[in-house]
This record gives sequence, C-alpha cells and structure tokens, in this order.
Amino acid sequence: MSDGYAPSSRSEAVQLDADDPLLEFRDRFILPEGIVYLDGNSLGPPMHGTIARVNEVLEGEWGAHLVESWTRHDWIDLPERVADAIAGLIGAGADEIAVADSTSVNIFKLLGAALRLRPGRRTILSEKGNFGTDLYIAQGLANLLGNGTTLRMVGRSEIASALDDTVAVLMLTHVDFRTGERHDMQELTAAVHGAGALVLWDLAHSAGAMPVDLTGNEADLAVGCGYKYLNGGPGAPAFAFVARRHHPRLNSPLWGWMGHDAPFEFDSAYRPAGGVGRLRVGTPPILSLVALECGVAGVSEIGVERLRAKSVALTECFINLVERDCREYDLEIVTPRESHLRGSQVSLRHPDGYPIMQALRAAGVIGDFRVPDLLRFGFAPAYVRFVDVWDSVSALREIMGSERWKDAAFQKPSKVT
Repeated sequence: MSDGYAPSSRSEAVQLDADDPLLEFRDRFILPEGIVYLDGNSLGPPMHGTIARVNEVLEGEWGAHLVESWTRHDWIDLPERVADAIAGLIGAGADEIAVADSTSVNIFKLLGAALRLRPGRRTILSEKGNFGTDLYIAQGLANLLGNGTTLRMVGRSEIASALDDTVAVLMLTHVDFRTGERHDMQELTAAVHGAGALVLWDLAHSAGAMPVDLTGNEADLAVGCGYKYLNGGPGAPAFAFVARRHHPRLNSPLWGWMGHDAPFEFDSAYRPAGGVGRLRVGTPPILSLVALECGVAGVSEIGVERLRAKSVALTECFINLVERDCREYDLEIVTPRESHLRGSQVSLRHPDGYPIMQALRAAGVIGDFRVPDLLRFGFAPAYVRFVDVWDSVSALREIMGSERWKDAAFQKPSKVT
C-alpha cells in the first residue's frame, strides 16, 4: 500500500485482507463478534492457546502436583524462558532481560540503579508529556532519597539541550502514549552518552509492534509491559533490560529473596544474584507468566518486521480515510503522518473527544480516550484487519454527521477511559 492510498469501498478493504499474509493469525485471538477492537495498545486480547495453556497449568500442574510443580514443571525457570523470548523482540541478550513485577516497579529499580551508576549527578530528566507512572515513580524516588535528587521535566524539543552535567539519567517513552509520536532512539541515546549520562527507555508502546534494537542503539536501560502488544493479559508481568556492560556495577534498590544469589539457602544477609537476576524480587506469578509466554510466542512467530510493515499500512489507511471522509468534522490528526515517526496508533483531537469515543464504543468500535481531548486508536497488526479500519472510519463519519455523540448517555464520565 503506497502513501496516500485509501480503499474506495468496503469490498476493496476486504480484498486487502484477502491478500494479507498475516490474516491467518487473527483466528488465534478471541475477539467478540461485531466488535472492531482498536485498543490493543492498552490491553491485548487473549489467544485461544493462552486459555488452553492456563487451564492446563491450573488442572494438570498446580491441581495435580501442587508445590512440586516448581521443579516437576520447571516453574522456577519460567521467568528466564519468557525473558529469552522477549529479548529476541527488542534486540537484547537473554541475560540482559529480567521478567518481573510491573512496569512501575521496574522503573523504580532502574532509576535507583542509574543514580548509583552516576554518583554525583542528581537529576532525572524527562519530558513533560511522559506517561504518568514514569513521572510519579521518579518523583517518589526523589522524595525518598532526599539527597538533592530531582526530576526535571522539559518539552520534547528541549530534551537534547537540557542534557547537562547534573543529569544522571534521561527517562523517555519510546512511543508517546498520547500521540503515537516516536522518539529517535539512536540519536537521543548518542546525545545522552555524549553528556555522560544514561538513558532509560520505556517500551510499553513499542515492544511487540515494531522492531526495537536496544543493543544496536547502545541503550543502557529499558522497561516494557506484557499486556499491550505482547497480549499477556491484564496486569501481565513487565520486563527490565540492563545492558551487559553495566552488570558489574548494577545495584537495585529493591532486594528480595528471588534476587539473591542462592534463594533457597535462606541466608539472613543479602548476596545479589549475577547480572539482571538481582532485579527479581518476589515469587514469580506463574499463571500470569504462562499467559505472557503464550502471547510473546505468538508475536515471535509472526516476526516484528512483518508486524511493523502491516502496522504502517493500517495506520496509513486510517489516516487517509479520516482525511478523505471526515474532513468536515473538526478532527485533527495529531499523530505524525511520516511512518518512521509514529508507532502503531493514531490519535485524533476533538474538543468533545470523550463523548465521541463513548458513541463509537456503543457502535462497536473500541478505542479509548486520553485527556483532555484525544481519541486514541491502536492498530495491533496481528489481528486488526483493513476492513476494521474501513468500518471504524465509517462509524466515526456517521457519529459525527448525525451528532449522535451529543446524546446524554455518552456524556457521563467513566472511571476508566
């Protein structure tokens, strides 16, 4: 599909799907009938194989062998197996990935480690529009340390110029969660290193949707979640990356028994495990890890290069259809039109974005809303079709033209947007 292309009819979109080599993978996902699901950038759907595997663990492992399953079914090494699979998706070595905890907890651990790796520097640098939890964790850590550590937030265009000799670590989300705009990882990492600092990349909206090369870009630290494009289920375990060159001096601020060099010695004194093993803290959540293992395996089978190619085509198609068919409706496309500058989502700005999204959901098009005025649509290429793109824009055009979004039922705020 070339830039500027948009199908002229629904049947043309159906034909695009018929020619799509990834279409066969859609049937592996559990998707409700009559729903266009464009929110996999928030929570990926389950796979049929995931349900079967989790049930197998519940009944045939936990239910049959109880605590013996830790060795009999090799539960104890499950985090390492999942780490190995994730490493292949983000350009890292298996020994550089720890799968544990949540994204937020891993950010805490890695920011604490980064400050130790750059003694004398007390500034955590980030951008003003970064995801809330990243900023809150940095604020909380600074408050806890109470030694002059501060979080400095600047505009996106000011990041490079803000890299002075007080900065210990730059913390950025690779793909902006609101707009889908993508940072240049190679360029910014080089600038950070030129200033003598470290960089921590949040890959929540990258991993599983596009190629990421942490090693090739000489990244220092990274985190990512398992429940978006990796389809690991709600609250799935996250992962943390530490480049091998930093392992000898890696010091996590959270010490737990699973991060001990010999957990089952139950020594009263902490002795850190080697490398990223010390980032593990508590007992691995086996059911969640099993689901994540299935999700990562599905993404790995397709391959991130093929996923990215389709992602670009889907987002291009959506942008072009919105520009062509919804031009009279005060909808601003805030996601970059240049494919190399965007992730796998498209965001539209409208002052009444919230009720518009509620009307879309009522019509069977599931996206989400981000304050103050953004309608956000995620295009997970493993299961989203071109006909889904067509149907979502058709529904948007109908809702805007009829002004159905003005219905009182769509105005009531929800706890989850």
